Amino acid sequence: MRETKIGDFLHRLADRVPAPGGGASAALHAAQAAALLGMVARYSTGERYAAHAETIAAVTAETDTLRERALRLAEEDSAAFTAVTDAYRLPKGEDRGAAIAAALAGAAEPPAAVVETAARLVELSEALLPIGNRNVVTDVAAAAEAARAALTTGRVNVEVNVGGIKDEAVAGALRERLAGVDAAVARAERVTAAVREEITS
Repeated sequence: MRETKIGDFLHRLADRVPAPGGGASAALHAAQAAALLGMVARYSTGERYAAHAETIAAVTAETDTLRERALRLAEEDSAAFTAVTDAYRLPKGEDRGAAIAAALAGAAEPPAAVVETAARLVELSEALLPIGNRNVVTDVAAAAEAARAALTTGRVNVEVNVGGIKDEAVAGALRERLAGVDAAVARAERVTAAVREEITS
């Protein structure tokens, strides 16, 4: 994933192959959000931003970490979904059912982690919005929107896998990890609204 050219990735995404798919796309939305926030933070250094230097440095470091995490999750999602398709190809029987259940639980994990990563990126958008360089403030909104896409796309990719998980404890734990998505989406939308108000007033 890290070494693939964008055009090559999109060609494979459009192809009739099991992976990459929506889960990997969700992770890449999160990676882009992290990269945009990292860029804004790097444009918000120097004497003019000295009062917020500690926060800016923390945002820079964390967004770099989250960008790498999101890329890893994109790779993990592709591998996990391939495991699901392999499980469905097994001969019918008890072993096949267990393999499918395990594969579905595994496939739900990367997008669930993407949701958690994206929620944190919304929080970092909120932190950076009032203190970042105003010349790149629209990139804070772009980051919030990318994080919002990661949240909603990640959620639906968890939900589609949860539907096939018979172990209610596992399914319930995954649903619980989605509980804050609507609130995080609303917060992302407020970031974008604040930026739009600033640039149009």
